[in-house]
Amino acid sequence: MRSIYLNVAILFMLVACSDSEGGFGNGSLGADGSQGSGFGQDDVTSSTFFKESIGDHVLFKVDEYTLNEAAKTALNVQANWLIDNPGFVIIIEGHADERGTREYNLALGFRRAQSVQEYLVARGVSGLRLKTRSYGKERPVEICSVERCYGKNRRAVTILASGSS
Repeated sequence: MRSIYLNVAILFMLVACSDSEGGFGNGSLGADGSQGSGFGQDDVTSSTFFKESIGDHVLFKVDEYTLNEAAKTALNVQANWLIDNPGFVIIIEGHADERGTREYNLALGFRRAQSVQEYLVARGVSGLRLKTRSYGKERPVEICSVERCYGKNRRAVTILASGSS
């Protein structure tokens, strides 16, 4: 089972590295924007493995909340892992870049989180395990006024919490 996840994760990391339209990036970023430490990487049922090997986020284009093909591919991998590991409650955080009003970005972040939630449910993840929240532009992973930063901040992040609901 572990080798399947590792092979899929490696494949998607290679695809993501060449994806200029916004997939799940050049490695997984946590909700705080940090790279993982590798601790827990060997346990395929750990939240660390999920974050670092499966991928915990998807990216969006400006003012959009629809999922592109790269995001759907990343969410397919997430859904398979989440179905195989039912002991987690999932919190999907929606985020936006710094442009626009606070209210607009909170609403956009919420729609992004909902898009991810709906997709995961359609792929077989129990909706009872999923919760959404929006941070709008309040929790950027990078702060600068260029597209490189904006692109990293337009995201939805899948956070794992212990315990089933």
